[in-house]
Amino acid sequence: MITLEVQKRDAKAGLGTIRKAGLMPAVFYGKKEKSTAIQLPSAIFEKTLKDAGESTILHLKGTGIDVDVLIHDVDLDPVTDKPRHADFYAIEKDKKLEIKVPLEFTGSSPAVKDLGAVLVKVMHEIEIEALPKDLPHKLDVDLSSLATFDSVIKVQDIKLPAGVTAKAKPEEIVASVYEPKEEVEAAPIDLSAIEVAKKGKEAKEGAEGAEAAAEAPKKEEKKEEKKK
Repeated sequence: MITLEVQKRDAKAGLGTIRKAGLMPAVFYGKKEKSTAIQLPSAIFEKTLKDAGESTILHLKGTGIDVDVLIHDVDLDPVTDKPRHADFYAIEKDKKLEIKVPLEFTGSSPAVKDLGAVLVKVMHEIEIEALPKDLPHKLDVDLSSLATFDSVIKVQDIKLPAGVTAKAKPEEIVASVYEPKEEVEAAPIDLSAIEVAKKGKEAKEGAEGAEAAAEAPKKEEKKEEKKK
């Protein structure tokens, strides 16, 4: 279990001042723990978040503080993308937790390697239920079973450690493959034929216009003769 040395902080203290000192403001709370404002070294928390993630139990230790927690929420700086505040949830060792655990894809798919299939990772994490002591840091998904274009890996195919139950439906798909379709080239367009047809149409319209113009005086003459 990873232990983090923390200090209680004055909730009214300026957050900017705390951060300039290389510390990160945080808070922990739980069903049996009142909300407590704390601070800890930013660099240490950043490394812990990267190594342990949000599904690993951490132990917070300091003056008047001795509690097991999970990282519940992390606020990231919109510019640097670095953690600037964290919420820790104090756990009860005898109470089961529902938590999302990341999936780690291992091995290689014969369908991808030998048949040129395309791999589709449908899920990247899965919700599980377990006692704190049984919580896995991650779950492995072996891709070697994807041997044909019809192969899929479902939730029920994931090997879970003892004491761990998946909350997702057993038939939900975790990963699959598909056969890429060849693109059919469209027949080239004969621009010259279009141009010729266009010119022919224009010539016909021009001839019809000239013929109509020539007939117009004759029609007028006939109208005049009828009036006489």
